[in-house]
Amino acid sequence: MLQGLFRQVSDLFSGTGKVTDDLLDELEEALIASDVSASLSSGIVSLLRDAVREKGLRRPDEVRDLLRAHIAGVLDEHAAPLALDTANPPLFYLVVGVNGTGKTTTIAKLGARFQRHGKKVLLAAADTFRAAAIDQLQVWADRIGAEIVRHHPGGDPAAVVFDSIQAARSRGLGVVIADTAGRQHTHHNLMEELRKVDRVARRELGRAPDETLLVLDATTGQNALAQTRVFRDAIGLTGIVLTKLDGTAKGGTLITLADELGLPVKLIGVGEKLDDLRDFDPQEYAAGMLP
Repeated sequence: MLQGLFRQVSDLFSGTGKVTDDLLDELEEALIASDVSASLSSGIVSLLRDAVREKGLRRPDEVRDLLRAHIAGVLDEHAAPLALDTANPPLFYLVVGVNGTGKTTTIAKLGARFQRHGKKVLLAAADTFRAAAIDQLQVWADRIGAEIVRHHPGGDPAAVVFDSIQAARSRGLGVVIADTAGRQHTHHNLMEELRKVDRVARRELGRAPDETLLVLDATTGQNALAQTRVFRDAIGLTGIVLTKLDGTAKGGTLITLADELGLPVKLIGVGEKLDDLRDFDPQEYAAGMLP
């Protein structure tokens, strides 16, 4: 599924001619067009220029392999696995993001994954601003066989999280995954409410959430960086879930997030099915990016 995400970049290395300054200039433009930040694209191409000069690289495939290794290295440096267990149950995931990123579907996919591995899951419907959001999470809970805690629309999201943690403990459920309102990162009041949800979760758990995951749409491009900074500064983040990475997205957002913010991409969504949520593998990504 990752094949061709950087088609414009990959096409530059499909010929048999020599590596030239013009080709490297085109490469920098192609990286930027693929949503790698301008500063990172410039730095990568500068390293490649040095390698061409110092190591005498002449063939496009040699430069491609070096580019692939460098990108994998940037992503590897900040890689981190998902928290999958805790000594003090329940394992608690707080999932945040703006409207339209696929957040609720991602929660369902996460829940289904835990269920397949024998964990009992509870979904917390802490997006109380929209009745449709609560109903949607209920549909997913029924579909994957998870329990759910829901309040009336307009209720206090932090109260939903509190009740969910209490319910998981009393029922012996191992995992709580909390949905939150699909708020725009520029909405100050909603971000304040998200901070309250985080505080309540920390108080009841006696620790930080085991994962605080920001769901981003891979087609968002450079705006993803601004979104991530605001959520990180508001509540802290443990990682990114990048959705809609199905071959149509350009994909460079991952590299920029890792390089500029040091945040690991933990999961990628590559389709609509319940098993279309995958652990992010930097080596596989780099290989798929430049086949």
